[in-house]
Amino acid sequence: MAGSVNKVILVGNVGADPEIRRTQDGRPIANLRIATSETWRDRNSGERREKTEWHTVVVFNEGLCKVVEQYVKKGAKLYIEGQLQTRKWQDQQGQDRYSTEVVLQGFSSTLTMLDGRGEGGGASSGFGGGRGSGAGGNDYGDDYGAPAPSSSPSRGGGGGGGNFSRDLDDDIPF
Repeated sequence: MAGSVNKVILVGNVGADPEIRRTQDGRPIANLRIATSETWRDRNSGERREKTEWHTVVVFNEGLCKVVEQYVKKGAKLYIEGQLQTRKWQDQQGQDRYSTEVVLQGFSSTLTMLDGRGEGGGASSGFGGGRGSGAGGNDYGDDYGAPAPSSSPSRGGGGGGGNFSRDLDDDIPF
């Protein structure tokens, strides 16, 4: 195989207020737990079933850490893009343990708030290298609580100026 891809996309709810730690040189590291759930009807009983998965997310990107620290609280709905990393550590008895985490670092990570539960109001706060959304909203129309369409290319610009969808001519039939 010529290459490989390590990319994780999650949409879920934060289970507890994020933990912010700092390295010895003062850089922030944010830790959060995100719950994703799926529901279905049991074929035999007809009962509604639900399965929840918990994901550990570690944010090393300094800009994203600032957003997490200021705006992300327990219950917030987030859209995140990162990479899986497995870390080896030893417990108190000296046994080797492994933890697999979703890591947001560098320019390939994204964190977008999908609801207005944070103190930042109802706007989406999407930050990430090269993603084009910035602190105060997105350029995808009036629905500021919705994630950016996955099939659309990056729109550039950072959440300030005009609305991209209104800048286009609507006469195109497709």
